Amino acid sequence: MNAVWIDTETAEAPTATPAPEPGRALKIERETHKLEKRLCRQVGQAIVDFNMIEAGDRVMVCVSGGKDSYGMLDILLKLKARAPIDFELIAVNLDQKQPGFPDHILPAYLKQLGVPFHIETQDTYSIVKKVIPEGKTMCSLCSRLRRGILYRVADELKVTKIALGHHRDDMLQTFFLNMFFGGKLKGMPPKLVSDDGGHIVIRPLANVAEKDLTRWAAHRQFPIIPCTLCGSQENLQRKQIGNMLRDWEKQYPGRIESMFTALHNVVPSHLMDHSRHNFKDIKTTGLPSDDGDKGFDIESFALPTLPGLQLVSA
Repeated sequence: MNAVWIDTETAEAPTATPAPEPGRALKIERETHKLEKRLCRQVGQAIVDFNMIEAGDRVMVCVSGGKDSYGMLDILLKLKARAPIDFELIAVNLDQKQPGFPDHILPAYLKQLGVPFHIETQDTYSIVKKVIPEGKTMCSLCSRLRRGILYRVADELKVTKIALGHHRDDMLQTFFLNMFFGGKLKGMPPKLVSDDGGHIVIRPLANVAEKDLTRWAAHRQFPIIPCTLCGSQENLQRKQIGNMLRDWEKQYPGRIESMFTALHNVVPSHLMDHSRHNFKDIKTTGLPSDDGDKGFDIESFALPTLPGLQLVSA
């Protein structure tokens, strides 16, 4: 059953981007098809690993008009068509009454797509602008207001899951934000119970890289709606962290993947949170332990050769 979620061999072949050379057009088509298979596989794997969607679920897919939420809805629709279980999707957008917001774009797109949808109109923009001083970060208040509205809408629509479009890069950024500015080793979970305790929130894009979503949005030509409320806040801490991670990836290719893998491999006994590991009652056992000193050894490093010193491997 799980294989059906993850198998992407049957994914529809996308239309190639027109190119003057037939060979180039074929290459673009082949690369785009590989991208689609990767996105479907990664979303399907997240659904399986964290039991995100179950039989009979009614999933509220939060669509903001950005590339991430468009991509999430697009891939979920593809997976729904061949999933081993039956579930419903309903797209929901919160129109926050930002000046100049093109409120006709999403309804037209969702109608054309043929997916059930609901547009919720609430003027949170005025509240945020009134409460937050000019030049200060608006994200925290905006997020709290938005969450409260979406939870209410979820109750009204009788949904069982709320799907958000956060991706792998968002999760890593949140981890470093909490570590650098919050003093916590805390990330963004792929699945959790909401603040009010009444809803299950899922992040199907948990395994997906932002660069792949950018490529997919360009290929699918989603009608992107920019967020003018916070888009001009260039000095946000999250943007600084994002720039840091991108610089690391340029200097050390593969570092992002390694850090993301680390989020799946937590060793509480090698940290310092005594509420997560019972350090006080540690006693010798006389038996080898994987959590012992060798946990600090870096096996890929060759043992050095020093004059007059013999190194004996354990």
